[in-house]
Amino acid sequence: MRNIYEVQAANKIKSAVIIVLFTLFIGISTYILTQAFGLYMGYRPGGLGYFGLAAILSGVISFVSYYFSDRIVLGISGARKADRNRDFNFYTSTENIALSTGSPKPDLYVIADSAPNAFATGRDPKHAVICATTGLLEKLSKSEIEGVIAHEMSHIRNYDTRLMSIVAVMVGMVALLGDWFLRFSWRGRRGRDDEGGQLGAILIILGIVFAILSPIIATLIQLAISRRREFMADAGSVSITRQPEGLISALKKISTDPEPLEAANKATAHLYIVNPFKDRIKTGVSWFSNLFNTHPPIAERIKVLGEMQ
Repeated sequence: MRNIYEVQAANKIKSAVIIVLFTLFIGISTYILTQAFGLYMGYRPGGLGYFGLAAILSGVISFVSYYFSDRIVLGISGARKADRNRDFNFYTSTENIALSTGSPKPDLYVIADSAPNAFATGRDPKHAVICATTGLLEKLSKSEIEGVIAHEMSHIRNYDTRLMSIVAVMVGMVALLGDWFLRFSWRGRRGRDDEGGQLGAILIILGIVFAILSPIIATLIQLAISRRREFMADAGSVSITRQPEGLISALKKISTDPEPLEAANKATAHLYIVNPFKDRIKTGVSWFSNLFNTHPPIAERIKVLGEMQ
């Protein structure tokens, strides 16, 4: 049996390795795609060129996502602001956890949906939001709600909400560049046939390969980061509440509840503590099927939580 701090340390190392690999892959993919794109536009390979333009575009999109992601997600989900009297357990539990951890109390919102689930969003701990469904507040006990809130507070304290927003933008940028490149390649080159020589020919071939494969690989790494951060948040919840049983019970109830979460969509599914599309997840348990999940398998999360002390 491992203690909480060993689990947290192991998760942080694994998460850091994945993030570094993801950043390197995005950088290499973007450079190759923009260089190849430049060749089609008639420029010689080398220098920043379209890579610089892509970096600027990515920065602008990241800035907008950074400041407005919480409002966008809450608007999409149709959430209302929580009320202390109406949502007493939710409100007071969050206050107590924020006080015990020395963290700012996040804004609280509630989605009118009978399916139990919850998520956190916001750019940093001072501008964070925790949103829970009415189904979660009605069907879970106080200790289970505390486990869920502590999990979401861990996401906020680890800056996971900011990280996943930036990762999503980077994946989207690579997918967009790949799509642009393939569209232009089908129309034929605008530059001279000998532009760039042998290096240019290699870049063109690499550009086609990366245009096809990089969005897929980037998405798989994004999902791997998401799954690893869920493990970190689970461990963080236990370090706050010292009661893994509460979160274990909550995960079981949420994952086995038959009600569909109407408020969820593909853009917000990765935010929730349990995948809201659990009825659409393939039952396969192989490593290959798990590559395409936004969350680790519930059985695996419960097993890891049960080994903590």
